[in-house]
Amino acid sequence: MAPATLRPSAPFVAASWIAFLTGAIAFMVGLTNAKMMLNEQGYYLTVLLFSLYATVSLSKTVRDRDEGLPVTPLYLGMSWVALAAAVTLLVVGLYNADSLALSEKGFYGMSFVLGLFGAICVQKNVRDLAVTDAGPGRADATEEADAVFSTGRV
Repeated sequence: MAPATLRPSAPFVAASWIAFLTGAIAFMVGLTNAKMMLNEQGYYLTVLLFSLYATVSLSKTVRDRDEGLPVTPLYLGMSWVALAAAVTLLVVGLYNADSLALSEKGFYGMSFVLGLFGAICVQKNVRDLAVTDAGPGRADATEEADAVFSTGRV
């Protein structure tokens, strides 16, 4: 049975969205203002998008497992590897970016981390709101999901 979930407060939901948007937008504004080639900008944008997806996927997978929903170890492992790869790509890219000042590298790192933190919080809020808005019928949905995963039929 899934643990009880409290509805997130409106200020926490707003703060989560602000953190996510601030991190992601600051990262992208930094890219557009940077004196780097277009392929370098594309690299960092791709790393940001990949890491946001990996972060949301991992947090959803961990929560599914904690709530007793079936999660394959393969997908959980792939989610961890994807997030580790995205962070590693950013660190290696910034370490080797000779054209960036140390303050710029720090800016990209901090906005990247803020964007990932915000994405985790937003994903949690979206999930909590969906659970609390679904009401008492959620247990039926969980049983139906278990049946689909165990039989492999939709």
